[in-house]
Amino acid sequence: MNEKYKYLFKNVGLLTLSSFATRFLSFFLVPLYTNILSTTDYGTYDLFTTTIGVLIPLLTFNIQDAVIRFALDNNYSKDAVVTIGMRLVICANCVLAVGLCLNFVFNVSLIVKEYTIFLLLMFLAQTLSGVVTCYIRGINRVTDLSISSVIASLATIILNIVFLVNLRMGLVGYFLANCLGPLVQSIYLIVRGNILWRINIREKYRDEQKEMLSYSKPLVANSLAWWINSAFDRYVVVFFCGLAENGLYAVAGKIPAILNVFQGIFNQAWELSAVKDYDPEDKSGFFSSTYRAYNCAMTLICSAIIVSDRFLARFLYAKDFYSAWEYVPWLTIAILFGALSGYMGGFFTAVKDSRIFATSTLVGAVSNIAMNLILTPFMGPMGAAIATTICYAEVFVVRYVQSKKYISLKLNVLRDSISYTILVLQSIVLITLPENFLMYGINMFLFGLVFLLYFKDIQLILCKVIHRRGRR
Repeated sequence: MNEKYKYLFKNVGLLTLSSFATRFLSFFLVPLYTNILSTTDYGTYDLFTTTIGVLIPLLTFNIQDAVIRFALDNNYSKDAVVTIGMRLVICANCVLAVGLCLNFVFNVSLIVKEYTIFLLLMFLAQTLSGVVTCYIRGINRVTDLSISSVIASLATIILNIVFLVNLRMGLVGYFLANCLGPLVQSIYLIVRGNILWRINIREKYRDEQKEMLSYSKPLVANSLAWWINSAFDRYVVVFFCGLAENGLYAVAGKIPAILNVFQGIFNQAWELSAVKDYDPEDKSGFFSSTYRAYNCAMTLICSAIIVSDRFLARFLYAKDFYSAWEYVPWLTIAILFGALSGYMGGFFTAVKDSRIFATSTLVGAVSNIAMNLILTPFMGPMGAAIATTICYAEVFVVRYVQSKKYISLKLNVLRDSISYTILVLQSIVLITLPENFLMYGINMFLFGLVFLLYFKDIQLILCKVIHRRGRR
């Protein structure tokens, strides 16, 4: 098999071992969370994680993206890369600590004051984990990263059970468990990767820092735009509908998280391959074939999730959370377009063009703000879900057009457009028709159409897998 495919499959395999079982185990703990936490508790936690999402790029200048890209480049000192990354993590946490102290004194936000220590702990856990895991990926220690992910997931799951079930700590326990898990992973990787020995505080690394920041700073705008695309709707829902409705909207994302598992695993491996094997002419057809297979798998999984949405919701969502199933189809389609946008982003990473990320994402962000403010007051969280889906689709289209500057891909645009339209039809059927044989029959028929549209690509995937096994 072509070395490019071997490298990609090897990394996908390692990341799958680390993510698949633990992510799905965490997925099946959703009934535990929805039984113990109230919709308001869940909405509060989601609001904090959403806030962390915007604070990280603002305070760290998105340095974790520069860490992975420059760690992949053998022309740069690994000591310089990890030292600069850690230096910015420390500075960002100090700035946030000062801000939280001021809030504690002047009572700007009472809810932030109540959970000050947890906001700081969450920020520390995520900034440290971001830099450490990106550095480990950049030096190609994927096996260590996979093992650390298993350890972190198991720690998070066990701590959630202990804090929520045994100690009955409620929202405080949920905060603690989900902060300590990433910290455990970071500590493990710091030891395994000898990261402490590579940190040289005395050395300024001015040239390297200038280059890394020139790469990462434009990505701040991209991250903020992605934050608007993926999180601004939460604030709009809270404003117009309240924390309880935001809790429903947040938990609705647990079913689309099935698709997110596959997207997360592939994109981590893909970023490494896009940089290592970048070929603007795609003479071997590696990038076109990989995109076709990825798009095929993600679209089929998306369609299957929509078909089984209400069944999964009945199993996962307890008590007042069940009605969250209505938002699942649109959020799942949004993840599909987000995944495909991430694929295109791999080419921009390969050529170190970080500015182009922001232009594509800003297009979606502007329309997201406008549509959320228009649709949510009239449609509630459903309007927010539809707005998010549309903006993710816009980002994908813009990135696809922009990618033509850097890569020549042979794609079946008409076929793909028809399949995405079918996904929208499935969502409409699921939401508008009562749960009966007719509704499931129509959606299964539409799923069959998607399957037929991608039949040749399914054959391509199977041939690659069979060929690989035959070479062993």
